[in-house]
Amino acid sequence: MKIAALADVKAHLSAYVDECENEGPIIITRNGKAAAVLLAPKDNDDLERLMLAHSRRFQSLLAKSRRSIKAGKGLSHDEFWKAVARRHQAKRPSQVRKPNLNRVRKSGK
Repeated sequence: MKIAALADVKAHLSAYVDECENEGPIIITRNGKAAAVLLAPKDNDDLERLMLAHSRRFQSLLAKSRRSIKAGKGLSHDEFWKAVARRHQAKRPSQVRKPNLNRVRKSGK
């Protein structure tokens, strides 16, 4: 794994992006300390995994869900999909009567 100073990465970003696509992640340092990592995702799934793995909001949601399951408040597989179906049906717009546009008069002469 390569290590590069932030100033150098700023000056040659395109080259570093190419390098990390071919050779793997690059640790970027500021004042000699690791400050960031430059890496190229393999595909969209890889990008999504990376984003979720480092999302504080998502990790908090996972932790809350795990605590809920541990406390016996989870749903079985079948119960989950039934709840999804009920929610989906509840979100369907009700049969709203559309106005008859033929009856609307145009203003003007």
